[in-house]
Amino acid sequence: MEAIVKKYQQKFKKVRDEMNRWDELQSHLISQFRNASSIIERLQVLQDPNNYGALNRVDGIVNAVLRKQMESLELILLSMKRTVTSDLCALQQLLVDQPNIPKEEDIHLIVVFPLQFNPSLISYSQKKSLDFTSWLGTKFCIFNTRSSVKSWTIVVFISRIIHHACCQGYLDEMASSWDGSYDLGSQSDESNQFERLYLEPIYDAFVCPLTKQVMSDPVTLENGQTFEREAIEKWFKECKESGRKLVCPLTLKELKNSDLKPSIALRNTIEEWIARNEAVQIDMARRSLNLESSESDVMQALKCVQHVCQKSRSNKHIARNAGLIPLIVDVLKTSSRKVRCKTLETLRIVVADDAENKEMLAEGDTVRTIVKFLSHELSKEREGAVSLLFELSKSETLCEKIGSVNGAILILVGMTSSKSENLLTVEKAEKTLENLEKCESNVRQMAENGRLQPLLTQILQGPPETKLSMAAYLGELVLNNDVKVVVARTVGSSLINIMKSGSIQGREAALKALNQISCYEASAEVLIRAGILPPLVQDLFAVGPNQLPMRLKEVSATILANVVNSGYDLDSIPVGPGDQTLVSEDIVHNLLHLISNTGPAIECKLLQVLVGLTGSPTAILNVVAAIKSSGATISLVQFIEAPQKDLRVACIKLLQNLSPLMGQELADALRGSVGQLSSIIKVISENIGISEEQSAAARLLAYLPERDLGLTRQMLDEGAFQMIISRVVRIRQGETRGSRFVTPFQEALVQVLARVTFVLAGEPGCIALCREHNLAALFIDLLQANGLDNVQMVSATALENMSLESKNLTTLPELPAPAFCASIFPCLSKPPVITGLCRLHRGTCSLRETFCLLEGQAVEKLVALLEHTNEKVVEAALAALSTLLDDGVDIEQGVAVLFEVEGIKPILDVLLEKRTENLRRRAVWVVERLLRTDEIAYEVSGDQNVTTALVDAFQHADYRTRQIAERALKHVDKIPNFSGIFPNRA
Repeated sequence: MEAIVKKYQQKFKKVRDEMNRWDELQSHLISQFRNASSIIERLQVLQDPNNYGALNRVDGIVNAVLRKQMESLELILLSMKRTVTSDLCALQQLLVDQPNIPKEEDIHLIVVFPLQFNPSLISYSQKKSLDFTSWLGTKFCIFNTRSSVKSWTIVVFISRIIHHACCQGYLDEMASSWDGSYDLGSQSDESNQFERLYLEPIYDAFVCPLTKQVMSDPVTLENGQTFEREAIEKWFKECKESGRKLVCPLTLKELKNSDLKPSIALRNTIEEWIARNEAVQIDMARRSLNLESSESDVMQALKCVQHVCQKSRSNKHIARNAGLIPLIVDVLKTSSRKVRCKTLETLRIVVADDAENKEMLAEGDTVRTIVKFLSHELSKEREGAVSLLFELSKSETLCEKIGSVNGAILILVGMTSSKSENLLTVEKAEKTLENLEKCESNVRQMAENGRLQPLLTQILQGPPETKLSMAAYLGELVLNNDVKVVVARTVGSSLINIMKSGSIQGREAALKALNQISCYEASAEVLIRAGILPPLVQDLFAVGPNQLPMRLKEVSATILANVVNSGYDLDSIPVGPGDQTLVSEDIVHNLLHLISNTGPAIECKLLQVLVGLTGSPTAILNVVAAIKSSGATISLVQFIEAPQKDLRVACIKLLQNLSPLMGQELADALRGSVGQLSSIIKVISENIGISEEQSAAARLLAYLPERDLGLTRQMLDEGAFQMIISRVVRIRQGETRGSRFVTPFQEALVQVLARVTFVLAGEPGCIALCREHNLAALFIDLLQANGLDNVQMVSATALENMSLESKNLTTLPELPAPAFCASIFPCLSKPPVITGLCRLHRGTCSLRETFCLLEGQAVEKLVALLEHTNEKVVEAALAALSTLLDDGVDIEQGVAVLFEVEGIKPILDVLLEKRTENLRRRAVWVVERLLRTDEIAYEVSGDQNVTTALVDAFQHADYRTRQIAERALKHVDKIPNFSGIFPNRA
């Protein structure tokens, strides 16, 4: 027992010795600090020149005295550093070696660098070793070591005189030689760190015994003890829930009640104390907020500003009055991405819920600078910028300024649809745009950049003036087709209502918007279902005080043209009294009347309406009937010579649609009028590429009656065919490419050129044209225009016509007169042998002169077309081949020619396929001619399929085909060879 007591006595003595040593160290440090404090206090007196009296006559006396005092202060501070370096380490060892030190005691060291105002906190606890490396490297430091409960207390408080002196610049000379760098170390809680950075001492009365934090709402118990309200209420709650007595957590004595009395005086004192410290912290941060400070200094200053501003709104006013906002904005120019991100975050905190700070931040080009960060590569910068803009956009006065920055709304809209941005950034961008919608100019910009919903919402829900302005702006936008459908579905009905019942200004805005969204088929159909047709027609035909101005009638006509050309079935939609529709005769008459009595712009749109109506197989019949009954053909044809290109194109397209049903009327009008046909030919001949107008003009001529000799002669006189031949050859040679109208233009030109082959028998000029330009060879070449079915079909038909004329153009040989004896005794003479004659026509033939298919080697190409997938091409090719077996030629030789090019089987296959009735009719005729040859008849008689096809034609085809099928069956001995099966029918 004595040994144990003796051992503890030794330990106690050792601890007491160490404590005595610490007391001496404390006394020494206090003495040094008093000396330093005296010098600092004198600085206030020495900085006033009035205190120097007669010494003011000495040049530089103030600076010299101040410099001397600063040197003395530096020596004292260096001495304090040596004291701490040599003696305080012993204290560290004491704390490590002596575990008997009470647990609640901590030592806090606050290291303050007064010149740069960068505080660094070093905390010691029994579980962590004391680290002085962060401040021993400096030339001096002022530290505060404080116990939270009792004993070992050293309070070294730097008076605000230090700050005042430094702000006046008297320490700046020494600042250039002192190193102000510091290391914050690792802190898990920055807020807790700044809470402990008080430049004035923390009085015990300020700290709650429960939370160990400075109180914000101190309350007093009945025993006089003071606590944080939230903490003591939690204590009382735990006592009640656990069934314990209500006791004071500090004295553990029972309390009579839980009444809490607010300590107003203490709270006010604490608030004043916090305000003084926060003001100093803000001022310290201000000194580091410049591009010359180190990255760590700037980061620490920004964190300090964030902490102070987050504590209360009043601190934001202090920060603004201290001029921090411009300084923070300047830091955005730094090259450090880390600092830029922290700066954006700090600005957001500073301006949050503070209108005046937002106004100050938005001054100058700051908003533009922030917007530039939206397109930076670093996602953190983009996130910080969009968060700051979101905060600024909460101010309605700043919304317009943000939107005025070029590209701001475009970038934000892009962010909302970006898949590469994080969700937080996308959400902030979306909310920012929602705030910016408060400004009409921003709504317009959003619509221009693809975000239409705000504009549509304004049209639906906005005040009348806003509705009109937004509708008018909608009419100015360029929308893609998908967006037009969305717009039509969203605001189509609203726009139609404005168009029906609004003022002239409102109707104009609505018409412009409807014009924009009606030019796509799908959106036009939406408008039709919404009821746009009746008011449109009413606006066009209305007369009187409520009628639209002519410029708006033009817009109405444009919308009607768009709607009609959408392809929607308009036959059942009433647009006038008595359930009249657009294709009713009266409506068409009104349209024709307007066309004749308005200006070119409206005439063009109304002609486009008729173009759309005549594009429907059912509506065109009514339109044709109305045109014929009104006698409007001549007036329509006259628009071909209109100087306005759009008007000419609309007229030509309308006439093109009408030509299949009014071909002869149009041909008569073109022949009888002066200049219209020449105008069409001139349009086709223009060598400026291939336009829609040229294509429509060529198709108009192509659809006119092909056997109209008068029209063909007039075209021949106009030189139209020579020009067409030239254009076809150039297209065939590949000189004209890249136009979507090349194919229809080429097909129409070939069809127009084929007109000359239909009148060869009665027009020597056409024969001469064909010979001069070797049209037969051109049509044979066009047979190989793969992919152009119409060109191949028309070329085969043209070759059929030319081949039919070959037997009339072939020159028969002149036989020499027989000798006298041969004339008396024919048996004694031999017939003359003439070589070089055509096998088919028994005369002199050539492709150029007589259009002989055999001489032009066209038979094989025509046989190849028999396997075409288009029935019309096959029918035309078979018709051309049938000319080889026609009456007036050597049929046996024709069969031989087909046999030589292996054309017999393809012809039989056409018969077997029975694709169309016309094709079967033509195939039966050709097969019957083939079966006249015994060898072929013998071969075919063994083919049951061919026989079955002929029997089917014999039983089910038309009268003429049944007769031909009967003869064919006789050739293969399937029907007895006697007549009388069919009575003779006229």
